[in-house]
Amino acid sequence: MNDTAPSRGPLARLLVGAWDAMNFTRRLFFNLVFFGVLLFFALAVMFGGRPEPLLERTTLVIAPEASLVEQYSSDPASRALGKAFGDRNEEVQLRDLLRALDAAKDDKRIERVVLRLDKLQASGLASLREVAAAVARLRESKKEVIAFSEAMDQKQYLVAAQANQLYLDPMGGMLLEGLGRYRQYYREGLQDKLGVDVHLFRVGEFKSAAEPYILDAASEESKTADLFWMNDLWSRYLGDVAKARKLDPAQLAASIDELPQRLDAVQGDLGKYALQQKLVDGLKTRAEVDELLAKRGVADDDAEGGFRQISLDAYVASLDRVINPADQRPQVAVVVAEGEITGGEQPPGTIGGVSTAALLREAREDEHVKALVLRVDSPGGEVFASEQIRREVVALKAAGKPVVVSMGDLAASGGYWISMNADRIYADPSTITGSIGIFGMIPTVPRALEKIGVHTDGVGTTRLAGAFDITRPLAPEVGSVIQSVINKGYADFTGRVADARKRPVTEIDAVARGRVWSGAQAKERGLVDALGGLSDAIDDVAKRAKLGKTGEYRVRYVEKMPTPFERFFANFAQSRAGSAMLGQSDFARGLLVKAMPQAAADLRFLQSAAVPTRGVPVKSLAYCFCEL
Repeated sequence: MNDTAPSRGPLARLLVGAWDAMNFTRRLFFNLVFFGVLLFFALAVMFGGRPEPLLERTTLVIAPEASLVEQYSSDPASRALGKAFGDRNEEVQLRDLLRALDAAKDDKRIERVVLRLDKLQASGLASLREVAAAVARLRESKKEVIAFSEAMDQKQYLVAAQANQLYLDPMGGMLLEGLGRYRQYYREGLQDKLGVDVHLFRVGEFKSAAEPYILDAASEESKTADLFWMNDLWSRYLGDVAKARKLDPAQLAASIDELPQRLDAVQGDLGKYALQQKLVDGLKTRAEVDELLAKRGVADDDAEGGFRQISLDAYVASLDRVINPADQRPQVAVVVAEGEITGGEQPPGTIGGVSTAALLREAREDEHVKALVLRVDSPGGEVFASEQIRREVVALKAAGKPVVVSMGDLAASGGYWISMNADRIYADPSTITGSIGIFGMIPTVPRALEKIGVHTDGVGTTRLAGAFDITRPLAPEVGSVIQSVINKGYADFTGRVADARKRPVTEIDAVARGRVWSGAQAKERGLVDALGGLSDAIDDVAKRAKLGKTGEYRVRYVEKMPTPFERFFANFAQSRAGSAMLGQSDFARGLLVKAMPQAAADLRFLQSAAVPTRGVPVKSLAYCFCEL
């Protein structure tokens, strides 16, 4: 056999040579483009994001168009991408807002602070009271605080009322109306219209979280309990506003009851009404306020509004640059538990039985961490996931690291479950907590299927085989099994609380049974140890760990770290060059996720509750629908 390859002719060699040259040129071109893009990204990150220096006599403008949260629910790259596309950050962290206000108090370069809070969305009063207290501290330090609004709600007003001067647009409005809590009820729609029967199993006449699925209106027990804690929060709100504005709380309350007559007296002019009631100091337009700020501060024709200023985001970024990552001081770790409690790994903004427990375990195994604060803002959720987190709290204490809980706006049901074993529990007087109770739900749909001509039938080897199939009616004996599981869950909950709080189970049961309390009411009933905010909890746990005075230890938030690519992309997108390049696209608009309507969220919760859990007949839930 001849192994010699046939030689190519001159034409073939020419074509092959030309093809190889084209391939080489193509690879060279794309490699040059690729490395050019990489070089551009690197230079943009290195040089494009250099901040402007913070000058003397600067006005700090706090105007977040975002929801006030304990923890971002998106990664740094996504936030930077949205900002590059011109979208506002939809979230502002409470810790950043408080840090900026407290830093401005002692920063000689910050001459005054301006509050524009019309687009700040807050879910609860406890976090707003912390912000209001920080503004009050700033005002007491002799720094001027000016608030301006075109139209604000009563939650935003709680903070704005702390300003030295509060101006409202002449065509604007601001009303105090009181606290209300109203929900949709689905019994008729689910049972009568659709044929879906929801079977509820619970312990505690006040455990009303699942009532909307079985009733057409709130039960009397639910209304009585809700009004009890809501009146406490409202009276405190009136007291806070009255103190800041030097008014009488009783007169404030009377002005709400007499609103129709008083508003009629000023021909329906809301701005005039607010000025007359001394809720604001004057009526000015945005342009007039900007002119005032330019006169009192430093005029700057190139700046928005015509005065030298720095935004909240830019100021927080300047504070972050001062942090030394090589700081070797002993640490107080802070782990944020915000959102619903569900099983497994969950992203920030929600609580995962596995993921949140892992953060606590990371703090326990870190030799630099000497103590921990668990910041809780949660309505609860799955019992087993809550227990996974509670066990890590116990393990931290067993490792000799004290744990203190700081409750935010809401720490109820499962939120209380993960809190109860701390060495000390702090809550704001307006925190919503308690709701110690368990429930389970199973919807069954045979009647719904019959409406479309579908029927379920078959055989099983035992009475219980297929008994939990939602396409079949729920047998009474199966309901008995489920109620036994729920009873046991409630006994576990109250028993653990009794053990953690060192009180008899009967005493815990008397203040449990699903009832919700304000932070102040919870303290009176022994469910909370002290009233205070996050800073109080940090001071307390540092003393327990004997870390010395403030400044002798470092406070570090233990959170899921972004990937190297996320960090790189975030730096690029935040740079001037990266922002300019990315901002030419409309792609970001398609990435925004809008909040679901309440009805859709409620029905999604019902669907989640119906998902079976291996080995148990019903998913036990410790959840509270008690947000304002």
